[in-house]
Amino acid sequence: MRRLVQSWALALQDVLLLTWQTMRALPGGRGAGARLLAQLDAVGVQSVPIVLLTGLFTGMVLALQASVQLAPFGATLFVGRFVAASMLRELGPVLSGIMVAGRVGAGIAAELGAMKVTEQLDALETLGAEPVRVLVVPRVLAAAMTVPLLALIADTAGMVGAALVSSAYLGVPLRAFQAAAADQIALDGFIGGVIPADLVQGLVKPLIFGLILSILACHHGLRARGGTAGVGIATTNAVVSASITILIADYFLTQLLLILV
Repeated sequence: MRRLVQSWALALQDVLLLTWQTMRALPGGRGAGARLLAQLDAVGVQSVPIVLLTGLFTGMVLALQASVQLAPFGATLFVGRFVAASMLRELGPVLSGIMVAGRVGAGIAAELGAMKVTEQLDALETLGAEPVRVLVVPRVLAAAMTVPLLALIADTAGMVGAALVSSAYLGVPLRAFQAAAADQIALDGFIGGVIPADLVQGLVKPLIFGLILSILACHHGLRARGGTAGVGIATTNAVVSASITILIADYFLTQLLLILV
């Protein structure tokens, strides 16, 4: 148990140190724009299909499950409210974060891990380049910028999927579904009278999740050792640790946002 606690403490120390080094390395130096654009494509654009499908079918399942609970009370018209609240506050951000962690986090850890075990990182340092500035910063920025947008895509796809299921199988007109969803958003209030509070929660969470998954993926990749087997271990650890940390962070962010928003 003591060794386990010590290993976790050392890992946390390394993650915090990497986070600090990443902040210090901003904005990224020469060529930062090109590197960032490449990562925006790798992290964001290429993740759209998997996030879109995840959001779509999650919304469809939510509509079916909500109808089972609401039908005995003759309240199937409120399916839109249930889906809107669930997707915007929780499922959109969390599922997007976990899916990106599985696709992008694994890729980052594998790429950096391969560079580590083949001594490419040492070569970069020999040439006077900082691995954190060149490799970590663009990946972290790209994740922080794109995961909130991916969450919005998941939210939209989920609402569309739920609306289609509600209309086709539950007898809820599309306009009634849309009105119920809008009522739920209005019920939860607006910040400054303009920005829906649910939308704020749905953007703040994936922003934090993007930072978490990218930092952890870079951490495990940079710490890989032991050849190709070590790269595989680093990749697995990156996905597992990012997914678990996202779920833990979601709880505390929910508590905080319920107080602030």
